[in-house]
Amino acid sequence: MTLRGRLTTAFLVVVLGPVLLGSIFVALTVTTVSRDRTAERLDRAATAVRTSVSAACRQLQAVADAVAVVPENDRAAVAGQLIARGLATGIEIGATQRESCSNPGDGPLTAASVVGGTTIAASQAVDGAFLARLSVASRTRVTLTSGDETGQTLRLAPEPGQPLPLTITVPTNRPTLLYAVLPAVVLAAALAAVLVARWLARTTTRPLGELAWAAGRVADGDLDTRVPILRPDELGRLAATFNRMTRELQAYVQALTASRDQLRGHLAILGETLSSTHDLQRILQVILRTALAATGARAGLVLLIDPVSGQLVAQCGVGLAGTWDLPDADLPQQRLPVGEGVLGGVAASGEPRRGQGELATAEPPCLSYVAVPICAPIEDGDEPETLGVLALYDRVGGDSFDDADLSTLRTFAGQAGVAVHNVRMHEEAQRLSLTDPLTGLWNYRYLRESLRREVERASRFGRMLAVLVLDLDHFKDVNDTYGHAAGDAVLGEFARRIRVGLREVDVAFRQGGEEFVVLLPETDAYGGAIVAERLGAAVRDRPVPIDPLRPDDLLIPVTVSIGVAVYPEHGAGAQQVLAAADTALYAAKRAGRDTYRLAEAADVTNSQVSPAVHEGNLDPKTAVPTGPRPPGQARGR
Repeated sequence: MTLRGRLTTAFLVVVLGPVLLGSIFVALTVTTVSRDRTAERLDRAATAVRTSVSAACRQLQAVADAVAVVPENDRAAVAGQLIARGLATGIEIGATQRESCSNPGDGPLTAASVVGGTTIAASQAVDGAFLARLSVASRTRVTLTSGDETGQTLRLAPEPGQPLPLTITVPTNRPTLLYAVLPAVVLAAALAAVLVARWLARTTTRPLGELAWAAGRVADGDLDTRVPILRPDELGRLAATFNRMTRELQAYVQALTASRDQLRGHLAILGETLSSTHDLQRILQVILRTALAATGARAGLVLLIDPVSGQLVAQCGVGLAGTWDLPDADLPQQRLPVGEGVLGGVAASGEPRRGQGELATAEPPCLSYVAVPICAPIEDGDEPETLGVLALYDRVGGDSFDDADLSTLRTFAGQAGVAVHNVRMHEEAQRLSLTDPLTGLWNYRYLRESLRREVERASRFGRMLAVLVLDLDHFKDVNDTYGHAAGDAVLGEFARRIRVGLREVDVAFRQGGEEFVVLLPETDAYGGAIVAERLGAAVRDRPVPIDPLRPDDLLIPVTVSIGVAVYPEHGAGAQQVLAAADTALYAAKRAGRDTYRLAEAADVTNSQVSPAVHEGNLDPKTAVPTGPRPPGQARGR
């Protein structure tokens, strides 16, 4: 059965049920009332009949007494007058019977009076006229009891004071009209109820049908479907609510589609960034912005653990407030200790956290947050290494972050961990490809790139660049005498002494074998000679121990020969300057080793360096530089 059929049936049951019950109740009530009224009428009629018969008996007794008191000669005349007046139907003077109204019987009513031995009897015939008078008095039909009465009857048995066997009859009072009207009313009510029920069911189910149709259309993807609002009732409010829900759903789907497209764009950028660059800052920026777009957060922060200090160092941030609202270049100044606060706790435990409320005062202020650790990829079942923390703050809309946001952020933190690990691996591989594994200095490959870059910088800013080529004297004898292990120890110690004797801006390289190169930016020939003299002394004055744990057991004396050249005085390009320094190195070796030589300028007469410096005879106490000396030359020189 359809909803319309069920509503129609329910309405008919609700409406016709009480109507039918009411009709039955009315019929029963009317019948009972009619029966009670008939019985009451019969009782009143019986009382009236008894009163009338008793009055008739008293009247007859009065008539008999009236005749008895008159003289005997006048009795007949008086009797005739009384009969003529209708006070009795017959008066017998000298009657023999003495029946009285007090004695039951079915004959006429008789009353007697005895005077002087004479009995005077007055009688009233029980005929139709007498019964008619009783009927009028009782407002019923009064007859002598015969057994063929019809209708509602009450039989009066003869009794003292009422000697007649009478039957009081009232006509049967059946409410025929009522019994005819009630079924008609019920049928009319039933017909009206059916029509009203069908109308109500139709008007009720029509909006529901339209709502069901609209819901089906929405389920099929048509979010433009709307339900017409026919009346401002409950169904109208339901339709209005459905339309509002559809509009909000449409807006939500549009926002979700836009967010999905935006997320796809961010993921495409992320994938392109991860595959096209090893710029860690750029990768972290893309990951952070993608995470913000995916979760709807207002602000975010990426921190990495500094391997040297062990602290969390801010790498990039978006939308931060308070003391964290800094340019990207200044953001790394913000540091947090591992193990303190929310972010430090996440880095220490490796477990994500989310919640509401402000964080520690040293951390970015917020209303809600979610933070997950950035871990390196797991290898061979080892425990994941925590590299940093990825944190988001204040979800747009005021809601707190949920489990879905935490899961999404875990995904991006995993990408960040892979990116950081790959970048560090790439940097390490690049470092290994550009450094000498024995000495830790840059190798020849990086020397060529660095020399070209420094020459271009010196040329652009009008500066000088000093190039030193160093070669250990008689290093082959060290290997032949003490072994290659001792030779490696000498090379490692020599590289260490070079690093100690240089500025931060100076760069040292191992060109190959026992030959090394040092670049001194913004340094002229005089400064180069000072560095060469200092490095020669650092090597010459302290022999190299074979066993660092026992430095006094065996010491190997080592000296170094150094060639010095300056750009642009000794060459117009990188290779020319390096070749000039190499030529000066061989000049130093020919001069007896354990010394330095400055490269010859193309025009020695125009050289700004004294001949003593060219010959390697530098006395720092008396020598006065004649060439240009940059401001930075005063540090450590």
